[in-house]
Amino acid sequence: MKTILVTGANGYLASLCMKEHPEFNYIKMTRKNADLSNPDAVEAYLSDLKFDICFHTAANATTALCEQNPELAHKINVESTQKVIDACKRNNARLIFSGTEQSFNGKENRGPFKEEEPLNAVTVYGQNKLECEQLIQDQLEDYLILRYSWQMGLSSDGIKASPNIIQNVMKALITNTPTLFAVNEKRCMTYAKHIASQFDRILKLPSGIYHCASTNEYTTYQAARYIAKTLNVSDEVIDRIILPNNDRYSDRFRDYRLDNSKIQSYGIQFSTFEEDVKMILKEYGWA
Repeated sequence: MKTILVTGANGYLASLCMKEHPEFNYIKMTRKNADLSNPDAVEAYLSDLKFDICFHTAANATTALCEQNPELAHKINVESTQKVIDACKRNNARLIFSGTEQSFNGKENRGPFKEEEPLNAVTVYGQNKLECEQLIQDQLEDYLILRYSWQMGLSSDGIKASPNIIQNVMKALITNTPTLFAVNEKRCMTYAKHIASQFDRILKLPSGIYHCASTNEYTTYQAARYIAKTLNVSDEVIDRIILPNNDRYSDRFRDYRLDNSKIQSYGIQFSTFEEDVKMILKEYGWA
């Protein structure tokens, strides 16, 4: 039985993966074990651990916090990742790193982007992840860099979903709160369960970089309206609650969608945004 060190073990994706695949032996690393804002503490915690694979999901992805505290963000997202890399080298272990679509958020050309597309990030978080990718490629031979899109899902069974567009739309509708959604943005939005259910097969992929995302043709505003329609909300309510944000990204349209053809060529399947929304709402009893 392989032993997998999971950082950020209380997070949504990590929790789903462990629930879907109890056949592995997991070492669950959380903030209680070592706070990533203290790389020395991370190093101390990892120093005596023995594992075959590290699934490194821990990070601070809060854009505002990273922008306001770039030094802190670097400690959490980059310097502590270096400690994880060091531990993988000591154990001769495979590293599964959680990358992001945000590494493309500075691109002038539009997506979907393939894995070999040069990265360009204009946010601290995106730049942190870009730096981590380079560290991994420079120091390790056995690794997977999985670049995720915005992941969707709902909370259940003690597993708390990360903030996502379905939650945002439902909250706006339930609380009757008019809410803005970006018009000048396209990004992939993916049911996290696609990754979790195929986690065992993903672990066996050849070393390299893979885009993990369902396809999407909608702007974020259009996607929000689609979710509301799928919830059988009337056009009158949608027009009143789901509002277009024309100001955000008005300087430059953001399109950082990911091309998933590489990972799908290995038999790892993803769906469309529409299919994912219907699947989530059905599985959680909303459709």
